[in-house]
Amino acid sequence: MASIEDNILTAIQAKGRGSIFFPSDFTSYGEVKAVGKSLERLTAKGDIVRLARGIYLYPEIDTVLGLGVLMPSIEQIAETIARRDKARIVPTGIYAMNKLGLSTQVPMNVVYLTDGAPRKVSLGNGRSIQFKYTTPRNLAFTNPLAMLVTFALKEVGKDNVTEDIIKRIKSVLQKERKENILADEALMPAWIRNITRKAYE
Repeated sequence: MASIEDNILTAIQAKGRGSIFFPSDFTSYGEVKAVGKSLERLTAKGDIVRLARGIYLYPEIDTVLGLGVLMPSIEQIAETIARRDKARIVPTGIYAMNKLGLSTQVPMNVVYLTDGAPRKVSLGNGRSIQFKYTTPRNLAFTNPLAMLVTFALKEVGKDNVTEDIIKRIKSVLQKERKENILADEALMPAWIRNITRKAYE
């Protein structure tokens, strides 16, 4: 008879390399403690990688360039957690600016607003993901780009918006249809609404 560990490994392999998973994905195979022990053993053998407490990776291995284990981006980890929690998330602060090309700084601690549970996930090497609770209204955007632009500009601050930033926002927004962005206008502060409207003039 296959052990819990064998069953878990088979299930992980079926998900494919690069997939991120949680102990709760395997509760049908045995008790929480037994599942935890099996994941510990698979980590010790090098079959899987522990990304953070209760978060594991079936790693992609780069054999071409010899880079070894390819780690997922902070964004991939955050999105997997959000899917599990059936929560919505939006990047804020420096990370939102970085994603739009308004900042070259890559933060070690990425902050997302969420309508799910607030928590901090430590990824080691000083890196972390923080989920801060916000009202669902803040996440009611229908367009992800409109949401990202809004939170990035909030981080910049009304008085610090330069011509360069406006140019950058304009070039990003022009890849998206005007009506898709303006559908979310009601959720934007007036000064951000002015910037997004001007981008289409």
